[in-house]
Amino acid sequence: MRIARFVVDGQDPVYGVVEGEEGAESLTQIVGDPFYQGIQPTGTVHRMEDVRLLAPVIPRSKVIGIGSNYADHAQEMGKESQRPSPLMFLKPNTSVAGPGDPITLPSFSEEVSFEAELAVVIGRICKDVPPERVPEVVFGYTVANDLTARDAQRTDGQWARAKGFDGACPLGPWIETELDPDDVRVTGELGDELRQDGQTSDMVFSVQEIVSFASSAFTLLPGDVILTGTPAGVGLLEEGDTFTAAVEGIGDLTNTFRR
Repeated sequence: MRIARFVVDGQDPVYGVVEGEEGAESLTQIVGDPFYQGIQPTGTVHRMEDVRLLAPVIPRSKVIGIGSNYADHAQEMGKESQRPSPLMFLKPNTSVAGPGDPITLPSFSEEVSFEAELAVVIGRICKDVPPERVPEVVFGYTVANDLTARDAQRTDGQWARAKGFDGACPLGPWIETELDPDDVRVTGELGDELRQDGQTSDMVFSVQEIVSFASSAFTLLPGDVILTGTPAGVGLLEEGDTFTAAVEGIGDLTNTFRR
């Protein structure tokens, strides 16, 4: 099931179930917030061309990122890939942007790079989740672009500014609740050029290991998002660029960039 968050005619955001084939989708509006009220269709149906998709979730507390989780990406960044545990960082919920949103590159950076990723959306409050029980706490999966200001990442030591600036976490186009995340393709296209192409089976730490590890440090809340890392091929963005992150079985997330 695909769950989207959207607006119609400038009204308040609502959620809906995406139905139909690519290019002919419609949205069946649901009651309230699916994280707390479940999936209750209202009977109101919207054509996709009549709505504006938003980020499918605005995390109530946090976005957790995982660094260097593909060996080929770690190698291209000159980092160690055989870590004993996942490398975690946080992005604020103000960094979240939606599909189609124009992203303003931060004035403090001249080296913002793209990172196409699979993102996990948590569905229930949980703590210290064993790996085998992770599917019980996952609401679904979406596509992310973990934008990173590389120059600030080098100079700051801490990654808060480099990873957390406004617009640094595009998410979308919707949440897929029935994805098997163990071996799906993750790609990134800069304009018409394929720059990233990997499989989640190549991750150093699996989705189950990542969620379990994160829950050992933080209480996870409904709507929290965990980014799972990016394959090799990251590069820099310039004013006017368009970048599309995609995950097999979910869809495409496209944003344009400006100064």
